[in-house]
Amino acid sequence: METDSGGADVVEAAWQELLGADYVSEELVAAACAEPRLRQLYPWVGMWELHFSRCTEKRWTWDVPYIGPLAAGRQHAGRYYVAGPSRTEKVGVAATAREAVAMVVERLPAGCGPAFVGTPEELAEHERTGRR
Repeated sequence: METDSGGADVVEAAWQELLGADYVSEELVAAACAEPRLRQLYPWVGMWELHFSRCTEKRWTWDVPYIGPLAAGRQHAGRYYVAGPSRTEKVGVAATAREAVAMVVERLPAGCGPAFVGTPEELAEHERTGRR
């Protein structure tokens, strides 16, 4: 599989689905969607967290930080945590969705470009061989 205009369509469809979803913060999705460097990655949600993958098919990549809502409660409303890329790495707490998005963008892997159409294994092979 390859990065191509079809990949952009797959990524855009995933973003459009999340923009109307009730299982993730609308404010967060809108802020991430407005950031061009994240908009080109494949978005997915797990455990109310917004993740970003460098490929379009499961098992998605886990090399980009992700954003989740802080615990429920009025004192935490609209606040987010940023973690990752692994579950054991904590980045910090953000007062707004935009701030959380900026924290992720600051930590994007080098050469993080448009999502690759395929699996993480196919992406790794593509990067190893340099084939398009």
